[in-house]
Amino acid sequence: MHDVAAAGNTSGMSEPQTITAEHLRALLSGGSTIGLVEGRVVVLGEGEQDADHARGALEVITRDELVERVGTDPDDDVLAEQAAALTVAAGQLGG
Repeated sequence: MHDVAAAGNTSGMSEPQTITAEHLRALLSGGSTIGLVEGRVVVLGEGEQDADHARGALEVITRDELVERVGTDPDDDVLAEQAAALTVAAGQLGG
């Protein structure tokens, strides 16, 4: 699990379930899954889904799914739109 505020992947945001373009960039650049852990957005690397710190994570989107939606090098506007849509989806998951 990576921390956007500290290491570039999970954010210290005011709204814990807000998915940002930074989360999506982290996912595209080496993450495996964006999930919710105790209401926090996390970018998990390959194999981390089974780790203790990711236990109970609700999957929001995988890297492969994101690439299908936006390609491998989307611009900022595309990422912002996708982040907003995923934030709504995350809220519906109830993470």
